[in-house]
Amino acid sequence: MHRHFILFKPYGYVSQFVSETKKKRVLGELHDFPEGTMAIGRLDEASEGLLLLTTDGKASELVRSSKVEKEYYAQVDGLITEEAIRQLRTGIEIRTEKELHLTRPCAVQKLEATPELPERARRIRDERHGPSSWISITLTEGKFRQVRKMTAAVGFPTLRLVRARIGNITVVGMAAGETLEVERLDLGLPAETHLHMPR
Repeated sequence: MHRHFILFKPYGYVSQFVSETKKKRVLGELHDFPEGTMAIGRLDEASEGLLLLTTDGKASELVRSSKVEKEYYAQVDGLITEEAIRQLRTGIEIRTEKELHLTRPCAVQKLEATPELPERARRIRDERHGPSSWISITLTEGKFRQVRKMTAAVGFPTLRLVRARIGNITVVGMAAGETLEVERLDLGLPAETHLHMPR
């Protein structure tokens, strides 16, 4: 029987169970996960929020597919403009590990209020260093550090990045470091593409 987990990854942890250096904090410090648990996709060390974990390799494939939306909250440096939001929505060029990549059209909106999130372990600079703004950005692809590269490309570097939602699963109301075990990962997909599809 496979097991599935929902985790709010805190700032300062890597999305893996073994670190090349002993200085890095790993997921196994947050919960007693069973043998064979894998993180589905990654959040880099400075990013926070929703991380799904499973012992089921098929579940991992499905969650990482373009069928499943991933929504992020990004706090950006400066008061973001409508033109920058339009560019993010329609697609912009970013550099991946090997080449230039044109991002797919995506949903982006400015958040009028700061989202309710746990306080970050390391504080973001305050308003004395200039204003900032929050946006929601929903992707169906996942290039390395994509959101950070996208906001930087339109002139508004990301200061804080939190993955808030994957499919139907959100971290609303969760504390940083909190782990929930669930019977299944309900992504809100049609039944034929669900995790419990026949072999």
